[in-house]
Amino acid sequence: ADVVAVEDLASKFFEHFIGIADAINSFGGTGLWDEQDGFYYDQIELGGRRMPLRVRSMVGLIPLFTAEVLEESVLERFPGFRKRMDWLLENRSELAKNITYMETPAHENGGHRLLAIPTKERLVRALAYVLDESEFLSPFGIRSLSLVHLENPYVFRVGNEEYRVDYAPGDADTGMFGGNSNWRGPVWMPLNYLLIEALERYDFFYGDTLKVECPTGSGNWMRLRDVAHEISRRLSRIFVPDGEGVIPAWGQHGSFMAQDANFKQLIPFHEFFHAERGWGCGAEHQTGWTALIINCIRKCHSGK
Repeated sequence: ADVVAVEDLASKFFEHFIGIADAINSFGGTGLWDEQDGFYYDQIELGGRRMPLRVRSMVGLIPLFTAEVLEESVLERFPGFRKRMDWLLENRSELAKNITYMETPAHENGGHRLLAIPTKERLVRALAYVLDESEFLSPFGIRSLSLVHLENPYVFRVGNEEYRVDYAPGDADTGMFGGNSNWRGPVWMPLNYLLIEALERYDFFYGDTLKVECPTGSGNWMRLRDVAHEISRRLSRIFVPDGEGVIPAWGQHGSFMAQDANFKQLIPFHEFFHAERGWGCGAEHQTGWTALIINCIRKCHSGK
């Protein structure tokens, strides 16, 4: 009975994945992937007409998080799920051209399959933006909005109204989001961590058959596990003292705190972080998701 319950649950989640993948890749007739730019964009519908919102933001990176490796040995233990999965694979085969749809690895360490939203080609193209220091890759992790929008804000006009998205690396420069939250540039720990874990899963599948340039344009080619470690290292810099003992997360008062015996051992876990300076922003005691930094530090030191 327990096996049947697990199979039912797994089948439901698999069907949800197929539905989400179908929506991402077919919405508006063309899907959210922009072949010209090599990135996923939001779309908006106005007067029956759909158009992409060409904002390079964390929204376009979220499809990269959807990676799961299924072991053949596990699939063999759940024949009911395997039967329903095979039926979906056979009857929704048109999806295979747009996503990594249960492919088997090219290298000799086989025995598993990859289920992911982006194809290998789309993954590589999107990562070129992620790992570009003039786009998403900051000294302290992955920005929530590309640095390109500092000099080139995204402007969208509807009638006489103008809407724009500017790069703001720290606290919000608008009260639109409550004033204490900003997704237009800063580093957010939970989404960085989801990307790190996804890269590790991709690497488990692709191994050394997939390497990308990190940073983009540097000529330094890495396996995806090493890219994950590099992002972890940059995130860890937020909490590592510099040559003067100042921890970037302390923010503008860092020099004072480094010299005061009562404060120098206190490290606040902020809600998000300034993408260019590493300063803590938002809530000061976000120990839920910001505590993920412990795992990032562990990855840096263990190499795993």
